Amino acid sequence: MSQARTSPGRPRSIQFRLGDRRPCIALAATLGDRGREQPLERIPDPETLARWCLEGGFLAVSPKIAAPELASVRLLREAIYRAACAVRQLRKPLPEDVATINVWAARGTLVPELTPDGRSAGWKDERALSPVLATIARDAIDMLTRTPPIRIKLCADPTCRALFVDESRPGQRRWCSMNFCGNRSKSRTFARRHRES
Repeated sequence: MSQARTSPGRPRSIQFRLGDRRPCIALAATLGDRGREQPLERIPDPETLARWCLEGGFLAVSPKIAAPELASVRLLREAIYRAACAVRQLRKPLPEDVATINVWAARGTLVPELTPDGRSAGWKDERALSPVLATIARDAIDMLTRTPPIRIKLCADPTCRALFVDESRPGQRRWCSMNFCGNRSKSRTFARRHRES
């Protein structure tokens, strides 16, 4: 619910891609550079996953995460990514991906809590990872069933291929982030034109 930002002293390549992304997109973005031979794993260990939960605004207190839970997060992440790729191409997702998302969605989710000012909300205090994943899985179901497939997109940067929902009015958005991939593409185009001139 709260919109956490990336920490300034961290190299941009390993910063979490959070911003105003919906939870399932934020989870999918924990594997970066999907178009490269060696994708960038942004949650390489349980401690980093715990930090992602805090910076993403899912939990107020760092959870204790075991290695098997990290494996479960990655399994859910890839199920969401593959299912979204299938839906956007008007194909059925793999049965095992649907099952993974449904198993997590069936668990108890994070509980929203209205703040005293009555104008914003956060998550009720929670220390476990399971409700975070359940909330993300339910968000994935909402995205897959309520978003027109033409609006579910992959970043046009061939090295990125991040998942995003195009909410622009004309539906012509090409980049997962103008600040990251859009600017990188513009820089490449400028450098190429400069070399050719």
